Amino acid sequence: MAGRDSLAERPITELKGVGPKQAEKLAALGLNTLQDVLFHLPLRYQDRTRVSPIGTLRHGDQVVVEGEVQLTEVKFGRRRSLLSRISDGSGSLTLRFFHFSNAQKEGLARGARIRCFGEARRGAATLEMVHPEYRLIADDAPGAVEESLTPIYPAGDGIQQPTLRRLSDQVLEQLERSPSLLPELLPPELVPDLPPLRDSLFLLHRPPPDVSLEALREGQHPAQQRLVFEELMAHHLSLRKLRLQAQLHEAPPLAGDGGLRARFLERLPFELTDAQRRVAAECEADMREPTPMQRLVQGDVGSGKTAVAALAVLQAVEAGFQAAVMAPTELLAEQHQRNFAAWLEPLGLEVVWLSGRLKGKARREALEAIASGAALAVGTHALFQDEVEFKQLGLVIVDEQHRFGVHQRLALREKGAAGGRYPHQLIMTATPIPRTLAMTAYADLDVSVIDE
Repeated sequence: MAGRDSLAERPITELKGVGPKQAEKLAALGLNTLQDVLFHLPLRYQDRTRVSPIGTLRHGDQVVVEGEVQLTEVKFGRRRSLLSRISDGSGSLTLRFFHFSNAQKEGLARGARIRCFGEARRGAATLEMVHPEYRLIADDAPGAVEESLTPIYPAGDGIQQPTLRRLSDQVLEQLERSPSLLPELLPPELVPDLPPLRDSLFLLHRPPPDVSLEALREGQHPAQQRLVFEELMAHHLSLRKLRLQAQLHEAPPLAGDGGLRARFLERLPFELTDAQRRVAAECEADMREPTPMQRLVQGDVGSGKTAVAALAVLQAVEAGFQAAVMAPTELLAEQHQRNFAAWLEPLGLEVVWLSGRLKGKARREALEAIASGAALAVGTHALFQDEVEFKQLGLVIVDEQHRFGVHQRLALREKGAAGGRYPHQLIMTATPIPRTLAMTAYADLDVSVIDE
């Protein structure tokens, strides 16, 4: 372990009971390191910290009960089952097992004391628990109940809850011995009202009995808020880093002489609103720069985002470059194709349609047109497939980019990377974006709003 001074650097195979086969199953859950185990948080919790009287149980209760076995027998019907009736003086409960061994049957002999956990359900004569977790206890040593709420983790094929609890126990024990294994990355003044990261993780993996289950269910517990803050901060910083990296790239300055744009505006059957003109001017200024535009345009349906996008396309074409418009669905892409064709083809510009459904000769012709310099290519994610080659892509327009994700948007951007220069990017969305969300989810973009 020398030199491995953080949980992120320690493989999960260091934990007891994790061999190669188990490690493979855990990897399918995204668990490869000790830190992965630590951040594999419970989905919910069970309260096994107190024993409930059987007489107080209601249908649907998930509880720990303790009682004496009154009768155990095998019932034969549509399915063979082992029934064991237990009582604690306040009431009776039937335990039902469909899968059982002879040793299990003998262990549940009359007079044996048992503690079990499960969900109470309505039965023929009494409430039942089907396949409860249980253990036999001696009369003189009833044993302590759990000291914390029992976590229920996201599980996978061949990985059971006891396994995940054992693994998290081991990691928490290591962290308790050596707190430096998980460094605190955020300065305290940034999260003055929230607990430290380490304390938050301990509480979420092993909540004390007096914790507010309602707060945990609602995601409002300070420990959860601490992790949410950390995750949002990491997301924000990663996008800011993307933005800074993009600003190091060069882009072709797309000035254009304004001729096509003037003809387009003359043909429009309506006047641009002040908001459209403002946003169009912001895009125009960005595209004149030698660094890639990264602008998000938000506006309700019918606010005129497409007209602003058309002006950006024409600016790119005036400067001798191509543009591409990508939409998440064929229906939306077809709408864009019709709009842009109606606007641009009368100006003598070629608009090419490309989707995954396009096959054979039509597809070959579309690919040839794009490669030979067609002014605008409109389509779905098919636009960033390997076989698509642009002659000189200067502008990428993506509609409803949250339906694609950052990586797919960047994949189309790479299509235009030539000579170390990247195309400008314009993102359109009809989804309202609160300022706080724009600062986090869209931290790599400048935001313009068409607000009239």
